[in-house]
Amino acid sequence: MDNRLYTYIKELCAIGGISGDEGSVRNYIKEKLDGRYEHFTDPLGNLIVTVKGKNPSKKKLMVCAHMDEVGMIVTSLKSDGTLGIDMVGGVDPRVCIGRRVTLHGGTINGVIGAKAVHNLTDEEKKKAPDFSGLYVDIGTSSKEETEKLISLGDSVCFASDFIELGDGFIKDKAIDDRVGCAILLRILDETPEYDLTAVFTVQEEIGLRGAGAAAYTVAPECALILETTTAADIPSAGEEQKCCYLGKGAAVPFMDRSTVYDRELFNLSKVAAEEIAVGWQTKTTIAGGNDGGAVHKSRGGVKTLAVSVPVRYLHSPACVAKLSDIMDSYMLAGAMIERICR
Repeated sequence: MDNRLYTYIKELCAIGGISGDEGSVRNYIKEKLDGRYEHFTDPLGNLIVTVKGKNPSKKKLMVCAHMDEVGMIVTSLKSDGTLGIDMVGGVDPRVCIGRRVTLHGGTINGVIGAKAVHNLTDEEKKKAPDFSGLYVDIGTSSKEETEKLISLGDSVCFASDFIELGDGFIKDKAIDDRVGCAILLRILDETPEYDLTAVFTVQEEIGLRGAGAAAYTVAPECALILETTTAADIPSAGEEQKCCYLGKGAAVPFMDRSTVYDRELFNLSKVAAEEIAVGWQTKTTIAGGNDGGAVHKSRGGVKTLAVSVPVRYLHSPACVAKLSDIMDSYMLAGAMIERICR
């Protein structure tokens, strides 16, 4: 595993940044760019980086990864001091109960609670919880005490630890899509062979909003989306539901719920993976989506490809990925940039 890429992943996952509140992630990335490239932040918060490579590109290429993670937002302050919350992005309430969360950049800790199991009715026990029945306990005992610390609309982020497990696996929150951001940052560490525009987008998890605006500004001919994707290679899934696998390399979809990917680029990615000897797989179900859904239909249309890292337990505090897949995705992304631009 590349040491710098590993460090970027670990540090980026530790930062809180739900959709619409990506400033801390953006500041980290700007610091790592270290003045080497011209960049600006657009009105939505996308960080758009102009990369002058060693050679001009034959195609105007945009490479993007989204900075935001799923999480929650404060919707009410209750009389007992707890916080009412709702989801930001696709969060399953079942992964929330009993989880530690942070607010205000990690300065305030809390725990997500729900109605005690011994107080549930027989009917309630049969149903999955929803966010209307969840709350955050920050250790205050009245609304007045809470109001001194928390405001409506404050971000609530999962708190998790970065750990290695098993044979080359990692676990943390926000692997979606801080892994993509880390790969893009690592690509920018060395002066790329060709000109390109790198975009660290916002608000992907709530409707691909940042990517649509950024693509309109950049007006690319081609786009490469650096992402993660649900693997579901777990015992409870049937074989037809295991759309891709950890340990088998980068996942390159031919279609998802928001995009039909460019067939020429899709085929080229498979050839490129064979040439550089990295793992390549496709997704066998039509599910999910990413920034490509907004990018490919921007202006007059954009030839688009996604290179994704397979991840288990996506959109939870305990996402699991394999380091070898991350390296394969990093290597394939670099190879595709070269092949698109030359």
